[in-house]
Amino acid sequence: MTASQQFTSKPPHFTALKLVKTNNLTRDQWLNVRRQGIGSSDAAAAVGLNPYKSPLELWLEKTGRDAELPRIDPSDETSPTYWGTLLEPIVAAHYTKRSGNKVRKVNAVLQHPEHAWMLANIDREIVGTSDVQILECKTAGIHGSRLWRDGVPEYVQLQVMHQLAVTGKQAADVAVLLGGQELQIHRIERDETVIAQLIELEAQFWAHVEADEAPPADGSESADRALRALYPQDSGRVLDFTGDMEMSALFSDLVAVRKVLEDQGDQEAQLRQRIQERMGDATRALFETGDVTWKRTKDGTSTDMAALKNDHPALLLRYSQPKPGYRRFVVNV
Repeated sequence: MTASQQFTSKPPHFTALKLVKTNNLTRDQWLNVRRQGIGSSDAAAAVGLNPYKSPLELWLEKTGRDAELPRIDPSDETSPTYWGTLLEPIVAAHYTKRSGNKVRKVNAVLQHPEHAWMLANIDREIVGTSDVQILECKTAGIHGSRLWRDGVPEYVQLQVMHQLAVTGKQAADVAVLLGGQELQIHRIERDETVIAQLIELEAQFWAHVEADEAPPADGSESADRALRALYPQDSGRVLDFTGDMEMSALFSDLVAVRKVLEDQGDQEAQLRQRIQERMGDATRALFETGDVTWKRTKDGTSTDMAALKNDHPALLLRYSQPKPGYRRFVVNV
């Protein structure tokens, strides 16, 4: 059964298949396995609800076109991925301490028994209780913690619902460490209606992968990144869209939107300057609905590159690094 075919919602009483054991897989081997389907961390991106990754960027990854995309270095200590991996066992241990539920690792990529393109990696399996079966461990830094103010973010909810769909389990706990010091535990129950919708939307995305046809760009930074990776070079060709009504309408809409943004930019500058006039040398101004600050930044220094090139050309060459070019999108009317 392909992703483009019809399906029926699977009842929760089944066991996921073990596609491959992960004990001895390298990271590259694990990533190659993930390309065979939609993993739980892919779910929100596949349906267009991941704030960090678009369907188009995910499609590039699944079709092997992601060579030009930025790579996450798992050993980069400034990366959230690094700290998430490092702290996962600690979060799991404190979950057990807080809840009393015992957990164990699942060293396998799991596969839905009916929809072979639905895969899942489970952080921990909860044992010894009938109330909950899956543990998803998360960490969030100072900035990421804001996404958890109202509970589990939507993209994480979809990740967990995908896990429940693949495994046939009834409930999962999400344990998140916020700011390195606050542990929260949230329960997510299986929802057949949400799962049916999720499978349908994921199937539509996977149909794009099977057909090798890119999903439409969605205006996000991720989609922009994906387009630059997909088409890094221009060929010099000229396409004539003057007789294409759809493309001509898109161009007209683009020009109109840019004019609105330009006008709004001028209006924003005027309003900002009127406030600055009233503030004078004041640092902060209070309003009924908020405040503004107008502070001087610290003085800095810059390098006189022209003088350096003239006086020490060899030194400049020694410390110069190549900087790749990029395609600029310019609108002419």
